[in-house]
Amino acid sequence: MSITEHLYEFAGLPVAVFDGEEGDEDLPPVAELAWHVRCHVAENGAQLRDFDENFARFLEAVDTTEVTHLIVGWWEYDRDPVAILTAAAARLPNLKALFLGDILDWEHHISWIEQFDLTPLFEAFPGLEHFETRGGKGLRFEPMRNDVLRVLRFESGGLPATAVRSVTASDLPALEHLDLWLGTGLHGRDATLDDLGPILTGERLPALRHLGLQNADFQDEIAEAVASAPVVARLESLNLSMGTLTDRGAEALISGQPLTHLERLDLHHHYLSEAMADRLRAVLPGVELDLDEALGEAPWLASEWDMPGAYVAVAE
Repeated sequence: MSITEHLYEFAGLPVAVFDGEEGDEDLPPVAELAWHVRCHVAENGAQLRDFDENFARFLEAVDTTEVTHLIVGWWEYDRDPVAILTAAAARLPNLKALFLGDILDWEHHISWIEQFDLTPLFEAFPGLEHFETRGGKGLRFEPMRNDVLRVLRFESGGLPATAVRSVTASDLPALEHLDLWLGTGLHGRDATLDDLGPILTGERLPALRHLGLQNADFQDEIAEAVASAPVVARLESLNLSMGTLTDRGAEALISGQPLTHLERLDLHHHYLSEAMADRLRAVLPGVELDLDEALGEAPWLASEWDMPGAYVAVAE
């Protein structure tokens, strides 16, 4: 997942961008694609239509009863995409996968994206099996009981504790895949290790097979907690990438419970020594191990008040 290029595939389907050009008559098969709707922008960068106008055109041009996958891109500062989507819920009865905020860094920095109360989305689209969103500012939703949601991903440069606590207070018996980009305190992250506790026990996530606790400025502490977390024993993949992981966190992973059952362990964007990277490879010979983006050994780590010597992959 990248914040520098738009999605070309989403939840197993190729992406088609709806630009709403006049005279568009040869649209591709609706049900075979993930549809991306955003502000309509010309090649020279001029914005031709607002998101709500372009989305209205989408509703009229496409047989939306066949739409199962939808991506919402840039929606401008003064638009509420949640309200726009929920108002159209009856037109999208078969929606199963939604990405709210495929917004690139040059369009709007991730920490500047204004998010919303997502509760109405989950209520309006009870058939959602896959939900992703980008941006943490203002992000919130009420704890819920959802028996069909299988994938839940939050990408942010600073994830609020309220969002994490809503995840941990929800009943999600079908959830298989959970990703949290936690971010930094400098950009709104106030979620703590304690907030992650219920996720690490796994008691309310019986189907979970993939866990991502990523992009954190306290990645070592997360690794230390993961090293003894009960949920890990039933995971197939674990992602602790994009953060400030050092030899301290990697030592905890090596010394803790066995990880040899994992199919994949993603640690890319890290501050490990070469010796520690070699140790990880040696103790996890059958695990697909991603140690790309080695940034050297951090001489010191960020505090809330200092310029960081180690930094997360995605912040501002």
